[in-house]
Amino acid sequence: MKITALRTYMQRVDVRPRLLVKVETDEGVSGWGEAYNHGPDHALIPVLEYMFQQIEGVDPRRVEYVVRRLLQEARFPPGAIGLAAIAAIDQALWDISGKAAGLPVYMLLGGNVRDRVPVYCGVYTAPDPPVCLDLTQELNERYGFTAFKLSPYRRDIHAGRWGNVVKEAADYFAEIRSIHPPEWEFAFEAHARIFEPRQAIQLGNALAPYDPLWFEEPLRPEYLPAWGHLRSQLDVPLATGESLFLPQDFLALLTAGGADIVQPDVCVVGGLAQMRRIATIAETHFASVAPHNPMGPLATAVNVHFAANHHGLKLVEYKPCETTWCPDPYLPVDGYLELRPDRPGWGVEIDESALASDDYVRWERVLPIRPDGSTGYV
Repeated sequence: MKITALRTYMQRVDVRPRLLVKVETDEGVSGWGEAYNHGPDHALIPVLEYMFQQIEGVDPRRVEYVVRRLLQEARFPPGAIGLAAIAAIDQALWDISGKAAGLPVYMLLGGNVRDRVPVYCGVYTAPDPPVCLDLTQELNERYGFTAFKLSPYRRDIHAGRWGNVVKEAADYFAEIRSIHPPEWEFAFEAHARIFEPRQAIQLGNALAPYDPLWFEEPLRPEYLPAWGHLRSQLDVPLATGESLFLPQDFLALLTAGGADIVQPDVCVVGGLAQMRRIATIAETHFASVAPHNPMGPLATAVNVHFAANHHGLKLVEYKPCETTWCPDPYLPVDGYLELRPDRPGWGVEIDESALASDDYVRWERVLPIRPDGSTGYV
C-alpha cells in the first residue's frame, strides 16, 4: 500500500473554520485527519502540500516513520503550523491503518482500558446564574453532562480594580454551586489573559472554597518556571497545555511542577503519535490528561481512541455542534462517549459530497484593548 494523494477541505464547525485532510492510497483505502487551523486559516494548505511531497509513495501504515520523517526533515523544530499539519497527516494514516486491518484505531494501540470515555461540556462564557442553570440542565437532559467549563470573568478584566474581578468571580461561583446539584463539576478557564502570577493566584484561590474541577491556563505559556510557582501557591487543581506543542514542552512544565492536569490538543501537537508521548510523560509525573478539544466530530473521534487507550485520562472536552459533513458523530450518552468496536479506523463517516460545497467561515479573535490603549492578551 502506498500514499498517492492528499486533499484539503476548509470547512466550518459552528462559527469556527476547520481544516480537514484526506490521504488516499493506491489500494483505495483513504483516511481522514483534522488540523487545528489557529491562524492564519489558509497557511496550513501549502504546508500540507509541501509535506505530501516528502511522503508520497510511503506505506501509510508506517505512521511512526512518517511522523518522525516530517519532524526531522524540518531544519528547525516545527512550530504551531508545522505540527498542526503533521497532526492531520498522522490522524489520516491511523485511520487508513485501522481500516486496512479492519479494526478501530484503539485496538492498534494495544486495546481499550475503558469501555466508554467521560466528557465534559465547554460553555466557555460566564452566563448569569439562571441562564447558566437553564443551559446546563438542557445539556444534562440531552446528553447526560454533569461536568462543565465556564469562564471566571464577569467583566472586562482591564476595566477596574483586579480585586473586584476576583470577588465577582468568587461570588458567581458560589451562586453557581448553590443552584446546581452538588455532584456536578465546574472547571474555569482563564484563557491565558493574566500577566502577573500573583493575580492568577488571587483568582484561583478565590474560586477554591467552592471546589472547582480545575483552574485552567491563567498565565501565558512562555515561561514555564512561573507555572511551578503558581501551582505551589494554589489551593485548586491547575490545568494547562493547549498552547504547548512538543513533548519537551510538557516535560519542562511537569519538571517545574507546573500542572496537575495537562491538556494537549491532538490537532496541534503533531497527532496521535506525539499525543501518546506526552501522555506517557504526564503519567510518569502523576499528572492526568484532559485533552483540549473545542473542535468538531472528526477531532472528537480521534480523542475517543486516544482516551480509550490511555489509563491516566481525566475527561475529554466536548462541544456539541452539528456539521454538514459528518452524519454519524460520537454523541454523549449519560455523559460518556461509547466506543464503536465494530467500526474500523476512527469509526465515523465523512460525507465528501458535502465537502464539495465551500462552507468556510472567517473567524478572528478579538484583541482586548486596555484603558491606556495598550493591548491585552486574547
